[in-house]
Amino acid sequence: MDGMPNIKKWAVIYPIYINSKKTVALGRRISVAKACENPTCIEIGDCCNYLKLPFAIELDKAYPRDFMQIGRVRVLLKREDGSLCNPAIATKKQLMLQIAELVPKHHGRTKKQESASTSDAGPSKSRKGGKKKK
Repeated sequence: MDGMPNIKKWAVIYPIYINSKKTVALGRRISVAKACENPTCIEIGDCCNYLKLPFAIELDKAYPRDFMQIGRVRVLLKREDGSLCNPAIATKKQLMLQIAELVPKHHGRTKKQESASTSDAGPSKSRKGGKKKK
């Protein structure tokens, strides 16, 4: 096992865990007040990057409870020797709270804010093929 890190051991974050639009029954894991709206794997990855945490986006994976939720992010919280990659983040819970706080400030969102507020209606499901990565 040289070179490539073993991401099988890394923490898994599904966007649904921190999605304020989802219920706990559907898989949300933090309070609505702290969650963010429809986070994407890319945004979560960028947040991990910002938090200086190694991460890997797995777009070929889906959330077991809702397989329409495509993609998840693997994050390394602790190194092999047990030391924390980011001393401020020791648990998945802390990580989810941090990411949910950062996503709304994501550069992709702050730009979209102006246009989104005017046209709220429209199809939200824009995942019709063409997104398959093999």
